[in-house]
Amino acid sequence: MSVAIPTWSTWREAARVVTLPRYLRSTVGIALIVGTVLFAINQLDVVLQGDATIVTWVKVGVTYFVPFVVSNLGILTATRRVAATRAP
Repeated sequence: MSVAIPTWSTWREAARVVTLPRYLRSTVGIALIVGTVLFAINQLDVVLQGDATIVTWVKVGVTYFVPFVVSNLGILTATRRVAATRAP
């Protein structure tokens, strides 16, 4: 059985595509894995030393947000519906 791949051409449709459970599970999983690796590389020592400030925690949030956005952009790139072109 073939599953239809949702496509989008408007921002409203794009929001619908990225919030589909199958894509949301994937993008959240990617954000957790990649974000954790980046957190460990960039901020873990500061947190473990007890020197984390509000700025550090904002950076941690961004560290997880960026791979979430990038993975969603990948989904949007793969599912974009382009207008049919006519032969001249």
